[in-house]
Amino acid sequence: MKPRITVITLGVEDLELSLRFYRDGLGFPTEGIIGEEFEYGAVVFIDLQPGLRLALWPRKSIAHDSGLVTGPASPTGMTLGHNVSSKAEVDAAMAQAGAAGARIVKPAQDTFYGGYAGYFQDPDGHLWEVVWNPQWSAEADGA
Repeated sequence: MKPRITVITLGVEDLELSLRFYRDGLGFPTEGIIGEEFEYGAVVFIDLQPGLRLALWPRKSIAHDSGLVTGPASPTGMTLGHNVSSKAEVDAAMAQAGAAGARIVKPAQDTFYGGYAGYFQDPDGHLWEVVWNPQWSAEADGA
């Protein structure tokens, strides 16, 4: 197996609410909800950088497809990182997320490694870190 990811799927409770948050609030381009003609098929795809998509799929659909029972979600199970090129970009992204209805978990602040970062949660509690790391180039990473 090659070490690469092509789709990150977030389980959501309310697909319409999540669509509005990501499309209208954060400005992520998408065709909207597709697959509604199939039971458990409604999904939103968002193109990120080349070769990577973010999918929003109802948790009940993931449970049905995988055969697992839906359990309680934990926001500390994983984070999604959004690297930017400056402290000002961190502040702007955090402000946009807050205006879109995100819960600001940790306001942007200086980090122990010399960077600057903050955390927010989407409507389903998925944890996003917005970060400027002076050791990384956001442009080189496709940001």
